[in-house]
Amino acid sequence: CTLDSEVALRVGGDFFFDPQPGDSPVNLVLIAGGVGINPLFSILLHIADLHRYQEGKGNEYKMGTVKLYYSAKNTSELLFKKNILGLMNAFPGKITCRFHVTQQSSQICKELQPHVTGK
Repeated sequence: CTLDSEVALRVGGDFFFDPQPGDSPVNLVLIAGGVGINPLFSILLHIADLHRYQEGKGNEYKMGTVKLYYSAKNTSELLFKKNILGLMNAFPGKITCRFHVTQQSSQICKELQPHVTGK
């Protein structure tokens, strides 16, 4: 987004991402904390499938970029972190993630270091 951009925001409840062929591409920002990652991880996997389908068979829907911001107390509480890193590696520039930890007391592993901010 840029300054003065209009964004749609939804907090809580049932939600999903199910674009249809012919829909305009959208860029998504997903924000999760703790176990709230569960529905967003499902959306992230669906987006990865859309990218794979687009690359393989020329799907009519053109997926935009996805940025995931995910916060937890420490890196051990970041659910699906290895899967998320794998998706970022599989779709560079299309799927990105920033992890944020609020109470990390131990060293952050090298694999996560470039993607983690926090105390």
